Amino acid sequence: MPGVDDDSWLADLLQHRAPLLADAGIAAELAATLGTRGVALDEGGRVTRALLAALDGTWERGWQPADVAHAARRQVGAGAVPLLVALVAEHARRSDAASRAPESWVGQLRELGALEGAPPAGTAVAAWHRAERRAPAEAWRIVLQLTGLLHTTVHLELLVPPPSRWGAARPRATGPVVDDDRALRRIRGLLAKAESTAFPEEAEALTAKAQELMTRHAVDAALLGDGSPSGIDVDTRRVHVADPYARAKTQLLGAVAEANGVRLVWYQGLGIATLVGVRADLDAVELLFTSLLLQVAQALAAAERQEGRRSSSRTFRRAFLLGYAHRIGERLAVATRDVVDSRRGGLITAETSGRSGGA
Repeated sequence: MPGVDDDSWLADLLQHRAPLLADAGIAAELAATLGTRGVALDEGGRVTRALLAALDGTWERGWQPADVAHAARRQVGAGAVPLLVALVAEHARRSDAASRAPESWVGQLRELGALEGAPPAGTAVAAWHRAERRAPAEAWRIVLQLTGLLHTTVHLELLVPPPSRWGAARPRATGPVVDDDRALRRIRGLLAKAESTAFPEEAEALTAKAQELMTRHAVDAALLGDGSPSGIDVDTRRVHVADPYARAKTQLLGAVAEANGVRLVWYQGLGIATLVGVRADLDAVELLFTSLLLQVAQALAAAERQEGRRSSSRTFRRAFLLGYAHRIGERLAVATRDVVDSRRGGLITAETSGRSGGA
């Protein structure tokens, strides 16, 4: 290997040969060598600059901050997330994202904590290293693997404009957030009860009741609208599904999406799903799916206690999750159908009564 203290060699590695670093074995081997030889991690900000440039390319391929954080955790490890957040924070400051980015992008930055004071310009990697206090070889491993990840991200649908397409800065609303309406508060209350009960059957019944309220709320909103295509607020959104058992969890997400009239596109190797539907329905799917993940974890723990040693295998857990997804999907579908049929019957009755009165 060329002298690792050669700036040109390191620059070539981080830029032109970066895709090789997506291989965890190669990244670990190089990191051990760099750490052993005492190569400074971010001398002159060179690593920060290389990672920010790679991040720019990732934005252009359709990725958003929450997507990259999910991928970093999944492919590099939880230790990479603070570094990724530091880089995203510096990028946000450079691009004036707080006043130029789409609302959904800013929301993701806020959730990641990337709007809470970025390090001095050009020092994201060095600041992360000081804060984390990781051994040189481990710090280099995270840096190199993250570099490889950012250089090899695949193209996703472009749901929002990347930073290169943002317009001029604009003021944002700073007023108080409007409280949830009464229907949404009731739905949240039912799901909170479902999450807290120790009885799986009761949890499923409460969840089905929440689905009924969601459907009734959606149907009533549609009836109050003017029925024109311009009144339909179709949106897209990404949901990140964490390991383990991501495929089984995605079956659950698919069941929830189907019950709420939302289409789902699944990126299997990434643990990312794209949802397409009416904005209120997307909100319902996210709310319900988050609750069901908590509920199924509790139900699985109860089943493992009941089954004892036989429940310790991955096969048992995967089968349990798939069975749960199928069962809850059927209950949600029935709840949705009952509400729709009831509303349809009410409309027919009202229309018939109106005709009779007119006669």
